[in-house]
Amino acid sequence: MNNIKYITTALGLSLTLVNGVNAANHREAPITALDHKADITDVYAFVSYDNPNKVTFIMNIDPLLEPSNGPTRFPFDPEIRYSINIDNDHDAVKDISFDFQFKTDFRLPGVFLGLVGAGNGLVAPKNSSWPVSPGTLIVPPAITALDGSGSEGLNLNQKYDVTMMKYQRGHVKHREKLNEDHNLFAVPSNAGPRIMPDYAGLTDQGIYQLDYEVKVFAGTVDDPFYIDLGAVFDSFNLRTDAFETGIPGVLSDPQDANDKQNFAPDDIAGFNVNSIAIEVPIALIMKDGEKHEATDPEATIGVWATTSRPRVKVLSGKPGEEAYTSKNMVQIQRMANPLINELLIGIGSKDKFSMSEPKNDKQFADFVLDPVLARVLNALYDTVSPGVLPVPDAPRTDLLPLVQYLPPIAAEGTPTGPVADLLRLNTGVPPTVMKQRSRLGLLTGDSAGFPNGRRVSDDVVDITTRAVLGIVAGDKYSGFPHNRVGDGVNHNDVSYRETFPYVGLAHSGVESRHVDTNEPGCTGTCP
Repeated sequence: MNNIKYITTALGLSLTLVNGVNAANHREAPITALDHKADITDVYAFVSYDNPNKVTFIMNIDPLLEPSNGPTRFPFDPEIRYSINIDNDHDAVKDISFDFQFKTDFRLPGVFLGLVGAGNGLVAPKNSSWPVSPGTLIVPPAITALDGSGSEGLNLNQKYDVTMMKYQRGHVKHREKLNEDHNLFAVPSNAGPRIMPDYAGLTDQGIYQLDYEVKVFAGTVDDPFYIDLGAVFDSFNLRTDAFETGIPGVLSDPQDANDKQNFAPDDIAGFNVNSIAIEVPIALIMKDGEKHEATDPEATIGVWATTSRPRVKVLSGKPGEEAYTSKNMVQIQRMANPLINELLIGIGSKDKFSMSEPKNDKQFADFVLDPVLARVLNALYDTVSPGVLPVPDAPRTDLLPLVQYLPPIAAEGTPTGPVADLLRLNTGVPPTVMKQRSRLGLLTGDSAGFPNGRRVSDDVVDITTRAVLGIVAGDKYSGFPHNRVGDGVNHNDVSYRETFPYVGLAHSGVESRHVDTNEPGCTGTCP
């Protein structure tokens, strides 16, 4: 950190922001902009709301899925290994991982739709043309199950395996397939009420209880993230007419306190995402196999997710013949803290960051400890009200808790470890009850919220922006307007669940809309 390099030209600052801004890994790097199936949109890690002895991890993949877009409706990629990785000894090296891999089968290979069905099934009528005889089944019954009776119309069918890997000094010491005695099926996208009359019930069937008191879920869900993408992409041109403070992009106290209303459009509203969730006992993932109090240095873990593809793929050139893929995998994407790759890492380093390991993140320390975003916001706000938004001098040691094991997340005495992008979670901090939960997490005293892990409801856009502006750097930066800068999107368009897997139901392809609650144009079945 002593060799921090400073970006000195205004042109360099501006270009880095304009090319680098994207949100919560929704196509944030060149490599994943071309490989959506390997693009991790968000990672969540939190102590389970209904059981403080367990922790839930969620990785979402494949951004901005349009619910009505058929006919295959965005399955998981069978070539990709999806991994949730855990560091439990503070060295930024994975000690445990949960790996998910999928297999696709076509139950009705001659049918043009991946999902099909209606009522109790439809047969050819009396006037059916030759060679199909009257009474022949044409459309299978509506999909009411993931397997067995009621699943006949689930044409594109995906099973998956979950493997727990334990490592020692970077080498595998234990490998265990957790679903050895279970068939696990991914929940497909919500095609609509004719094909899936009880989608909520179908989703519940996709929650599986495995050995070690582990629960898993994989399937298409509502994207739980929320943001005014358009304003952020326009060089943080946060909406001016929605706010009452006289300063663009600054919320009034009542607006900031309102977790139930949006004051700007949520551009993720109405879109789905593919989700993998796993709930495990805390003791299962700890170094000593024990759960620890929040004040214990052993209580805090680091979490990140990765997607990996075969290093070699060879197409045969013969139609219908499977390609050869090597067993050796190469990492395509990783994610831990939201918005680091999007808002801090320069575009020329994004692919390198995506494919590197957290233990080697010292090479990216410059981007975190002298964030270009802070300097751009400082310059932008100065054009409206000179001197209104000063930011701290570099190096930004106030941001170190995002990249090292430090208070207020980790307990005093926890080994800090190397500078590394890990989502740090103190597993000894109990969950916050729903009525007391704050979208601003740790910034407003909700100790179970981001950046202590991340819950699906945490407003990481506002939290991260304010942190970058220096809200925890001292009195000069902790008050107004630093503590009120935000995009005006304060909640999701779909209600979250209070139990595993916590994410909301996927939007129906028939009823899909991309407008917020109370937004002009939202009528009828809009959320």
